[in-house]
Amino acid sequence: MRRRCPAWAAAAALTAATLSTAPAAARAEPAFDPAAAVASLHRLLPAAAADQLTLTPAARDTGADTFTVLGRAGAVEVRGTSPATLLAGAGWYLREVAGVDIGLPGDSLAALPATLPAVSQPVTRTAAVAHRYALNDTDDGYSGAYRDFAARQHEIDVLALHGVNEVFVQTGAEQPYLETFRRFGYTEAELRAWIPAPAHQSWWLLQNMSGFGGPVSAHLAADRAALGRRIADQLRGLGMTPVLPGYFGTVPPGFTDRNPTAVTVPQGSWVGFARPDWLDPRTPVFAEVAAAYYAAQRADFGDSAMYKMDLLHEGGNPGTVDVGAAAGAVQRALQTAHPGALWAILGWQDNPTAALLGGVDRTRMLVVDGLSDRYDGLDRESSWAGTPYAFGTIHNFGGHTAVGANTVTWTTRFRQWRDRPGSALRGLAYLPEGTGTDPAAFDLFTQLAWEPGGIDQGDWFARYAARRYGGPDPHATAAWEQLRLGPYSLPSGTWSEPQDGLFAARPDLAAATAASWSPPALRYRPQTVRTALAELLQVAPERRATDAYRFDLVNTARQTLADRSRELLPLIAGAYRAKDRPAFRRLAAEWAADAALLDRVTGSDARFLLGPWLAAARSWGATDAERDQLEYDARTILTTWAGRGPSEEGVHDYANREWSGLVATLYAPRWAGYFAGLDAALTAGRDPAPVDWFAVDDAWSRQHGSYPLTPTGDPVVLAREVLAAVPPPTGP
Repeated sequence: MRRRCPAWAAAAALTAATLSTAPAAARAEPAFDPAAAVASLHRLLPAAAADQLTLTPAARDTGADTFTVLGRAGAVEVRGTSPATLLAGAGWYLREVAGVDIGLPGDSLAALPATLPAVSQPVTRTAAVAHRYALNDTDDGYSGAYRDFAARQHEIDVLALHGVNEVFVQTGAEQPYLETFRRFGYTEAELRAWIPAPAHQSWWLLQNMSGFGGPVSAHLAADRAALGRRIADQLRGLGMTPVLPGYFGTVPPGFTDRNPTAVTVPQGSWVGFARPDWLDPRTPVFAEVAAAYYAAQRADFGDSAMYKMDLLHEGGNPGTVDVGAAAGAVQRALQTAHPGALWAILGWQDNPTAALLGGVDRTRMLVVDGLSDRYDGLDRESSWAGTPYAFGTIHNFGGHTAVGANTVTWTTRFRQWRDRPGSALRGLAYLPEGTGTDPAAFDLFTQLAWEPGGIDQGDWFARYAARRYGGPDPHATAAWEQLRLGPYSLPSGTWSEPQDGLFAARPDLAAATAASWSPPALRYRPQTVRTALAELLQVAPERRATDAYRFDLVNTARQTLADRSRELLPLIAGAYRAKDRPAFRRLAAEWAADAALLDRVTGSDARFLLGPWLAAARSWGATDAERDQLEYDARTILTTWAGRGPSEEGVHDYANREWSGLVATLYAPRWAGYFAGLDAALTAGRDPAPVDWFAVDDAWSRQHGSYPLTPTGDPVVLAREVLAAVPPPTGP
């Protein structure tokens, strides 16, 4: 059976004409039900366009995911080996034939022709790798732990449209822990106090910390588990794998007091947090806890074929435990609960170690590599003893709004690694810490799996410019060529992400980063971004009507101002050191004007507003007190990140982002107060008074003000203001 995309209510109805053109084998015995893909396409496209696409299940003859696209104008057929692969085929058609884009975020569907164009000849694509994995362990925290099902569903639809087939799902992961540890001597209240609020749960699951922002309420845990189940079921319906958190030994405080035969290993601290203890996996108690956990998780979320676990993440302490034996026990517990399941583990820092890999069945593992594009001289086959792995990227840390990636490394290294003799490369892993910030990077990286001849970076960006705005335009082409030459041609060797802007940095004349571990200098020529902005402003009026154009224009204007901050701050510092008060005041005034303009230009697009982020958090609360608590959770992840100790160890502003509302009420006032203090010090001939920045940030995080939920202002007018305000960079 195959499905055409009529009105949603009639998605299951097949016309005689549709059946008459279906292959005989498909009519007799469908490979799968494409209804979920039909529904997804209907959500993504206008109904009139969706009606012109027919989705046909196809047999998986080679074992690899494959789609074929064919058909005449107004009657296009996509054949594919799973519902998600049907969507991948539809995505290929929309990009390469219809010439429109559906990104993460932004789309050019306003330019979709009334009659979908014909496919000149059938085109078949086969996935270059079996595993196309998406989402970092931190994604829930940095992309928005309080998003609703509609937002999650749209993200899944777009991931499928770009060929992804495995997605990490952590929403609601606290519920199996609550259910499990009640059986091992803990009260409900003790457990809910141990579990952090949702925006910080990613790091609790990584065994880095606990408790912050809690306790979670019983209704919140249950509601999140229900949402997690819907997300997992949505993925299953599309033939995608929901990758669920596995159990590797995290226990609440005092576990051995309640379970005397257990053996636990203290894990020390992680950026100022006391880490949860680790239950020795070699012990019988571990097997009991793991069995209880997987049973509870199955009841809450169903089964999966892949589970994500990271033993001893970022400095975990094995104590006297044999790491290989412990890893083998973790894997046995997983295989007992889910025979044949894959253990996904992040390739990060020194993990997975040779000791860990020496104790497991490596054929039942997949390393999702977070460093494939970051360093040179890597040999993953040697380092990981032939363990299957996925070529991965973390091109965004903390959900920063900065754009750019090591895309030249992607387009060369992926094929080189996959095709070399003895390669264990079996997948792609899209692992930014926060998604929805850089649609070009997302689009290019996910297409690596579907282009048989590889990707020519220059050609790809030219074609991307055309479909992003619904048709060719010389100024759009020129803009994206500049962006290609600048932020999208970052070199490997040291970093995988672009630098952040300094408006978000804690005020200091010597500030080089906003987040402690970000690149301390520009990684490209800032002139490329400013020139791209000038070119985007010259795009033809008919190409400006797309949602994608508005997002890209605002984002490029924002990046232009962020880059200017790195040139302007040293000038301010120089004037201060020279005790040149007129120059200092003039430059500080320019900084303030740029910050105000940054807030206004980001305020013209809903995806750069603080208001929806905070409103989403409050929407999960059942009482005023809980709503305030959850808003504090959502504010702190962006600012202090946590309490004073961890914050001052370096995690403050780790998730900085240039959003309207955040700039105007926190970043700009911080700098204004700082410059006022420096000005007063110059006048009085003394050193400036010290400032307790944590106290400033914490006070802001505890506020409960309202912020706009809808954008204001004309992005084109505001982008022109940015271009006029920012002089051409003077540096190289």
